[in-house]
Amino acid sequence: MADRERSMEDLMLVDSPAFERIMECVFGIQPHETGTYFRLLDMQGSTAAELADDLERDRSTVNRSLSTLCENELAERERRLLDGGGYVYQYFAVPIPDAQALMHRAVDEWAETVHARIDEFGP
Repeated sequence: MADRERSMEDLMLVDSPAFERIMECVFGIQPHETGTYFRLLDMQGSTAAELADDLERDRSTVNRSLSTLCENELAERERRLLDGGGYVYQYFAVPIPDAQALMHRAVDEWAETVHARIDEFGP
């Protein structure tokens, strides 16, 4: 069984799951990635280095978290040119209402898949 499926099953056993736990389940992300998302909400436009310092985590770990958040459309990355040349990436968390809409869409798609499997079963 896939980790995401097992996670969804585990989540259904909880009467009142936390929002963070639902995010982790729906997007198949880890708690540290959810933590990065919520910190980024407060630090919009941060670089990976700034977030790593604030979260007291290794920059490579924060970079991976940010990549995962971007892949799941929970964060966006913009390139900013530096005055002395070169560039840095700044990250922006999508607002919570947008994250909620993504979660609803993902759960609806999952429910459609489950309904289709139910309909396939039988004589």
